[in-house]
Amino acid sequence: MSAPTLERPAEPGRTTTGRTLLDRLGCLVVRRRRVVVVLSAVLTVLVLAVASGALNALSLSRIADPASESDRARRVLEAQFETGPPNLAFLVTADSGTVDDPAVRASGVKLTEEIADRTGVAEAASYWSRGDSPALRSKDSRQALVLVRVPGDVNEARARVGELAKEFAGQGNGISVQSGGQDEVFREIGAQAREDFLRAELIVLPMVLLLLVLIYRKVSLALVTLGVGIFAVGGALAGLRVIAAVTEVSTFAANLSLVMGLALGVDYCLFVIARFREELAGGAEVGDAVVAAVATAGRTVFFSGLTVAMSLLALLLFPLPFLRSFGYAGVLVVASALFGALVILPAALALLGRRAAGTVAERNEGRWFRLAHCVMRRPVLTGGAMLALILLLSAPALGLRLGLPDARILPADASSRIMADQVRANFGQEESDALYVVMPATDQVAALAPYAETLSKLDGVAQVDTYTRNGGAYLTVTPTQDVLDGDVPGWVERVRAVETPYDAVIGGTPAEMVDWRSALTERIPLVLGLILLLSFAVLWVATRSVLLPLKATVLNLLSLAVMFGVMVWIFQRGNLSGPLGFTATGVLEASMPMLMFCIVYGLSMDYEVFIVSRIREEYLRTGDTVGAVATGLQQSAPLATTAAAVMALSFAVYATGGVVYLKMIGIGMAVAVLVDATAIRGVLLPAFMKLAGRANWWSPVT
Repeated sequence: MSAPTLERPAEPGRTTTGRTLLDRLGCLVVRRRRVVVVLSAVLTVLVLAVASGALNALSLSRIADPASESDRARRVLEAQFETGPPNLAFLVTADSGTVDDPAVRASGVKLTEEIADRTGVAEAASYWSRGDSPALRSKDSRQALVLVRVPGDVNEARARVGELAKEFAGQGNGISVQSGGQDEVFREIGAQAREDFLRAELIVLPMVLLLLVLIYRKVSLALVTLGVGIFAVGGALAGLRVIAAVTEVSTFAANLSLVMGLALGVDYCLFVIARFREELAGGAEVGDAVVAAVATAGRTVFFSGLTVAMSLLALLLFPLPFLRSFGYAGVLVVASALFGALVILPAALALLGRRAAGTVAERNEGRWFRLAHCVMRRPVLTGGAMLALILLLSAPALGLRLGLPDARILPADASSRIMADQVRANFGQEESDALYVVMPATDQVAALAPYAETLSKLDGVAQVDTYTRNGGAYLTVTPTQDVLDGDVPGWVERVRAVETPYDAVIGGTPAEMVDWRSALTERIPLVLGLILLLSFAVLWVATRSVLLPLKATVLNLLSLAVMFGVMVWIFQRGNLSGPLGFTATGVLEASMPMLMFCIVYGLSMDYEVFIVSRIREEYLRTGDTVGAVATGLQQSAPLATTAAAVMALSFAVYATGGVVYLKMIGIGMAVAVLVDATAIRGVLLPAFMKLAGRANWWSPVT
């Protein structure tokens, strides 16, 4: 194979080989192709070795804002009062009679004492040890609760919670015992997410390989592309494992890394390989074809990756480990995919040479070429009709309601979900979700009684208990089940609005969730503004146009509107809940729309960069906007649609998972990606560009 020619004249829209960083990178990779391939293979093995331990290093962070009032309350409770909200619960059901029958009472007392004696248990209290507390007994008196606090960091505590749940759940001595509680719920969610990850691997990898063989008609290219995708996944997981050594990283970040790593790796490889094949078909030598592909398609891939990374990087602005984890994963996935597409793949193409050649579509014929001209002949009619359809699909998003998570995230047969459903149905109140009013310093205990009485008269308060210790006091305010099924933030605010006799902080699980949601919503304007601003800047640099980035922003928001419409229709309203296997709660968990906005906006801009860059290249070559749109769409849209199909199928695999979060991500992303790559880019984009004419290319700076 000949070395790349260094003095080949530049085509319009392309810099002369060797003049840019990407040109020089392409030349270097071609010259050192065997070394690059060998070193890449070694690096891939090392990366996968590190990545293999990632799942065990990740965790499902507690829902808490470290800077919130509720988090301060948790710290004071533990330090001064040696107590705190329970994170494990056992539901005790009498085989016959009620929980007040002597035999059942004896079994319940014994169970409580045995749990309290176990290593790692700081507190264990039950209906029987709390003096027959009504808050811990069901409405029909057949069930009672044992509440347990297991302290420690999130991984340590949940591991111990799982051991205790396994040890004590069962039947005997006239009672049956079921396990649940906040940390047991989230432990099961984490375990289910890991199971879904492994199942997705088994489904996605062979499925993607088969698709690639059908696309390329070359097994070697399919294997190389899949290898780049696997490298991207491994690089992200290895990076997450390193980050997890210094901060919390959510288990769900691994699920995102799998689908995005494969999807972006395939995505980027498709565009580089397509350009390589075009150059070969145009008569270029193998080395020159590789360099040209890196210099042109590589530039597009780089800007595309930059937009995706910045959209996900914005998640680091949230003070919440759960969302920050996806920011880490997104940046690592993009960085790994870019390295694979711009270094590993070109070296492999240089070695494969003309064995990687394939058929190249004609520039001025094909379905996308004809579709573009059809749209541009009547841009107002076709674009208006498609816009109306998009708005119709988006309409359910107007009813979006944000809520708080509960055990219904899990499948209906999960043990902690079963227990939570029984407590919700059979108890009029739920002490495990009590608020804690914490007063570190109280000099007159008598002053607490009027305050407790005022709290007890609030709507939604089932019971108030007062405890004094170490010169301070705390009150537990137990909510009714109706409140927990309704306006939890409003109830928390009503309790916080009551004037306290001493300086106080208010915490507990409901307050932690409300504070967590507040921390999320407070940062949303900043995050959205930054994403829109940075993506505009990147696309302006890529296109040297003011109007095209604005158009891209509008089209991206339309894709997002469709996704949110589908999410509300399915997951909030409960349509298709039977076939998809989930329970609708009437709300969407507050963090999911923001997370999905960041992911989908980045991916939508990804396709925008691919298509518009090719259209711009044609325009610079011909000066004809209409012809450039049709030809550019024909050259790029089939690749974008193929990449979107791979990405959609990868995401859609999670619709078969057990965790509602992953179902939402899987279905929402699949819908958004397919709509964006077809209806949005295939119809609305050419209609807009036809109407804009030469204004598409205007810029105050050349």
